[in-house]
Amino acid sequence: MENCMTTHKDLIDRDRKVTFHASTHLRDFAQGDAPGRVITGGKGINIVDKDGREFIDGFAGLYCVNIGYGRSEVAEAIYQQALEMSYYHTYVGHSNEPQIALSEKILELAGPGMSKVYYGMSGSDANETQLKIVRYYNNVLGRPQKKKVISRMRGYHGSGIASGSLTGLKAFHDHFDLPIETIRHTEAPYYYHRAAEQEGMSEREFSKHCATKLEEMILAEGPDTVAAFIGEPVLGTGGIVPPPEGYWDEIQAVLAKYDVLLIADEVVCGFGRTGSEFGSHHYGIKPDLITIAKGLTSAYQPLSGVIVGDRVWNVLEQGTGEYGPIGHGWTYSGHALGCAAGLANLQIIEREGLTANAANTGAYLQERMQATFGDHPVVGNVRGVGMMGALEFAADPAKRQHFDPSLKVGPRMSAAALEQNLIARAMPQGDILGFAPPLTTTRAEVDEIVARTKKAVDKVTDELTREGALQTA
Repeated sequence: MENCMTTHKDLIDRDRKVTFHASTHLRDFAQGDAPGRVITGGKGINIVDKDGREFIDGFAGLYCVNIGYGRSEVAEAIYQQALEMSYYHTYVGHSNEPQIALSEKILELAGPGMSKVYYGMSGSDANETQLKIVRYYNNVLGRPQKKKVISRMRGYHGSGIASGSLTGLKAFHDHFDLPIETIRHTEAPYYYHRAAEQEGMSEREFSKHCATKLEEMILAEGPDTVAAFIGEPVLGTGGIVPPPEGYWDEIQAVLAKYDVLLIADEVVCGFGRTGSEFGSHHYGIKPDLITIAKGLTSAYQPLSGVIVGDRVWNVLEQGTGEYGPIGHGWTYSGHALGCAAGLANLQIIEREGLTANAANTGAYLQERMQATFGDHPVVGNVRGVGMMGALEFAADPAKRQHFDPSLKVGPRMSAAALEQNLIARAMPQGDILGFAPPLTTTRAEVDEIVARTKKAVDKVTDELTREGALQTA
């Protein structure tokens, strides 16, 4: 009875006293000056809070609920596995049936050249595993100095000490003494944000410029010290930025020239979001290592993975032949409940053709966004691929002139969308509103997302006009 009588406010008040929330203004939240919300359920692309208020989740949680909310098939798979065997470790050759079947399915989807899957709980810990593999690989090959890893500015690869160092966003470095010494960051493949000296470059020329900057960095550091390059097929948290034309071809040529491993961080792009099984397939990327999470289980259970390619796996085997069992492990690696959820999730994606829907309905999403906002007075850039997209706001779109950060245009747009019962994410380091709805989204739901977004953008535009924040001809 007590639970039935608990109000939303009571729950939030209790939460403020006991919980450390991610990406939150801790003092404001603890003191009641920042809002909170208790989510109680969801169905399809909608979620519901404790007050019964329903929202379209235009961001699928954190780009992760690919199959949508309320899928009882996944809950049933988790339940049945829990009845049979919920947990045993996977050290020293122990396994469970869902792990074996899921690994087979992942390798089938990943395609030729990939050999084994190692499991974790989040994209962050998977990228920690990647860095350990890269170090081990080069030590086995007798190249102890070849340890540096190059990421990109605005890349996102996690929030740990090493994975947070790979991340190329200011908020994840400031006051944490990051990045660590062996991590470097090269040019972001962000055509809209190209500097004044690249004005007039075509996308393909800008891609060559990015590759040149990468090669210059490798040469400056010393090719014998650079071990790997990590990148998301599409920049995610750094602004939802598809790569400029020819980018991955140019980058891969440089990596091959200097024997640098390629890690594709597919945490966001994997399992259908770009309209292909993997972002790597979409852009012709041939990675040595792949990081997966999010869409692997659609977040019905925490699970991540590292897919190890043949080239690297052969060296790992060689290493254990020389040095004994590999000294790496997580308690929950290959957790039976996570793997059961992953299998059920991938079956739904395949059975319902959700990757194809991400391509087709995703193309409609891009079309509608471009038609609605392409000429909008505060929208500088409309971009996206598959079932992900972004609006970037500008005080003067023709000149790519950004708003004063103190105006907080991105967060205001996100707040205005929330008033329309639409969740769209204010992306960091810029005035950007991001979208990544579930892959189940229909054309009618796209229309509703765009309509609600239009109301939000127009509302904030009116406010900015009144404040004199827009550039006038």
